[in-house]
Amino acid sequence: MNDSETPRVGIDSYLEWVKKEDLSVVEGLGVDLFTVPTKHWARTGVNGAAVHLLGRGDFVSMFLHEIPPNKATSPQRHLYEEVVFVLEGRGSTTIEFEDGRKHSFEWRPCSVFAIPLNAKYRYFNGSGTDRALLVTTTSLPIMMNLLRNEDFIFGNDWSFNERNGQDKYFGGDGDFVPGRPGTFMWETNFIPDTAGIELKNWGERGGGGTSLKFALADGTMNAHISEMPVGTYKKAHRHPADFHVLTIFGKGYSLLWYEGETDFKRVDWKFGTVVAPLDNMFHQHFNTSPTPSRYFASALGSFRFPFTGSKRNALFGALFKSVKEGGDQIEYEDQNPAIHTLYVEEMKKVGIDVQMKAFVKP
Repeated sequence: MNDSETPRVGIDSYLEWVKKEDLSVVEGLGVDLFTVPTKHWARTGVNGAAVHLLGRGDFVSMFLHEIPPNKATSPQRHLYEEVVFVLEGRGSTTIEFEDGRKHSFEWRPCSVFAIPLNAKYRYFNGSGTDRALLVTTTSLPIMMNLLRNEDFIFGNDWSFNERNGQDKYFGGDGDFVPGRPGTFMWETNFIPDTAGIELKNWGERGGGGTSLKFALADGTMNAHISEMPVGTYKKAHRHPADFHVLTIFGKGYSLLWYEGETDFKRVDWKFGTVVAPLDNMFHQHFNTSPTPSRYFASALGSFRFPFTGSKRNALFGALFKSVKEGGDQIEYEDQNPAIHTLYVEEMKKVGIDVQMKAFVKP
């Protein structure tokens, strides 16, 4: 090696790919997706951007797709999973399999769907006057860093037929998978309305909240929805990185801190805000809206396929146990008193009564 040559060490193949794609990139602990600047993305044929939250971890990232009126993305297929949330606009998605089967379904704001692995697909904007804005959570970072071959990831013709799902899964129907509170699951490929789907009680997380897990396109990506009633907040908890928490409706804030810290980082949120806590960072969500607040979370490592030992422990054990018992949840009686005091003050500002008497003792 010549002295003038730079050794290739410490490489992140995913970030090199993002640079090559000439994407706009935004970073932060929390991001308002409606404010992210986009620019033309040659691969998709529409405007796009990469959203790199500080807590995205090693496996996951987000992409924005801004589709002009009466336009569509270029045909796509790839060896990474993709979960799509519709932020704005109405349109449709067409999915095509190697055996000739096709599925098309129409989406609107707050729809969610998953692309079966390596299926061909396109997004179509159904409006002649307004843009469509979609955000996708993908497992491209781990795939790019593992394989390091762009042509293989985007040009492979292998069919994963066992993961395509039943025909009804593309029409908004699905199958309910029962379990204990906090693990109830709906299996499908398409959720027409995440704002209206019925959730199940999850009292262990506190505040009278509800939740529902999803198995989307039989994938490894995690997806769930949680809701907080008016005047309540959830218990603090922690888990591995890469959970991207996107507000569906309502408004409020999240506090984030590491164990032993007394100063909290704060992210205020509303529809379109996404926040991703860093690895094993305690975080707590607070509803300050006159209506319930609901969010959609996506990550890698699902209830069906946890993927890593740390995700398996988080999803099937630690998240359901107090830190006093070796778990990852802080019970209300053990939380820093300043947390509740701050919430009371915030609610006074907006003129909403706190509804935590049944959960937090004076």
